[in-house]
Amino acid sequence: METILIVDDEKNYPRILSAVLEEEGFETFCANSGYEAFEILKNIDVDLVLTDMKMPKMDGIELLEKIKDKDKELPVIMMTAYGTVDKAVEAMQKGAYSYILKPFDNNRLILYVNKAIGMYRMVKENRQLRNAVESKYSFGNIIGKSKVMEDVFETIRKVAPATTTVLIEGESGTGKELVAKSIHFNSPRRDKPFIAVNCSALAETLLESELFGHEKGAFTGAVARRKGRFELADAGTLFLDEIGELSQNLQVKLLRVLQEKNFERVGGVKSISVDMRIIAATNKRLKDEMIQGRFREDLYYRLNVVHIVLPLLRNRQEDIRLLADHFIHKYGEEYKSETTITGLDPEVERFFFDYSWPGNVRELENVIERAMVMCRSNTIQVSDLPKDFRSNVYNTLHIEGIPSVAKLDETLTMIETKMIERALKLTNNVQSQAAELLGIGKSGLNWKIKKLKLDVGSKV
Repeated sequence: METILIVDDEKNYPRILSAVLEEEGFETFCANSGYEAFEILKNIDVDLVLTDMKMPKMDGIELLEKIKDKDKELPVIMMTAYGTVDKAVEAMQKGAYSYILKPFDNNRLILYVNKAIGMYRMVKENRQLRNAVESKYSFGNIIGKSKVMEDVFETIRKVAPATTTVLIEGESGTGKELVAKSIHFNSPRRDKPFIAVNCSALAETLLESELFGHEKGAFTGAVARRKGRFELADAGTLFLDEIGELSQNLQVKLLRVLQEKNFERVGGVKSISVDMRIIAATNKRLKDEMIQGRFREDLYYRLNVVHIVLPLLRNRQEDIRLLADHFIHKYGEEYKSETTITGLDPEVERFFFDYSWPGNVRELENVIERAMVMCRSNTIQVSDLPKDFRSNVYNTLHIEGIPSVAKLDETLTMIETKMIERALKLTNNVQSQAAELLGIGKSGLNWKIKKLKLDVGSKV
């Protein structure tokens, strides 16, 4: 049951509105001044404040400002007479949800209240989901509740306290650097440097200098001594991204550093000792590279002490909504949009669920960021998504994939089952939300679940 605080200095007016709103199923509290209202708000969580504009001592504008300092998303509807419309506009600029002119029809009031309550309900659901993500489904900035991600989190927890070398494999955009950082920042080396090098970004000679450093005069342009990444990572962690692109020559030199814990700068003779942890990552299957002779076997086994394989986003679909909500919150905080975006339109959820995500989590983040810029409503709509993304969404049924001997009834039952299972998965088995996603009534969905004998758990 949602709760509404009604504020008006006319003693009987809050009681009259209270009776109207309680008939609609709301719980109400009444106050006859801004100060009294704010004292109530200190002790009670409400879902809407309905306040008069003109009150002595603390008027509606002052109360609004105090409310927004406490909870900027709590909706406030201002009640105002014709003579204070300018003040109502000022209130809207300061964050009021809406205003309603006195005298007003009760049905009009109920309409305004239901809209505001509905918006705040979405905000609270988003908060709850975000809190669940932060407390249960994340490790650092890595988000996921799927079994495969839980296994990744468990491996990170176990390996972080050690100094063991870690090899992370996964396609571009799956979050390899995030995993490397999570290992480092959950280790005893967290206060020491985390140094990242992309092995595919530089030519061999430049990469050698980048890793080992160089002495003055070691080559043309070496006008001063320069420390390399090995030295900079001393006592900390060195992250070698795209290790599969390392040349055979540098593979030999890296192997020596791993074995002996020392090296010489390019053009130098002094041996420098280092204590660094190596975390390597690649978008290739390094064992295949080894079998093909492109990667040294001894280096492969030196790196592959603990092996973490990151899954494709399309293989952990139950994480898509969690990730989307995480990025909506992230960019909502960053861009400070006038509109509070609380989630995805159901049609967008279907798009996201059906899409293959070749760019993985990075692509999802880019799509969300762009949509947040374009969005002008409380939920991201299909029209907010990039055109090239919409054109690439796999959202059609391939008739060619259905056997020619298949019976119509059996095929339709199969499709119906898959769609219901997908909707339930997207909504975490909350049947009312799944029914809304499918565009049918809750009782109709319940009947179909029983008819198809689906195991959906106990959530309603």
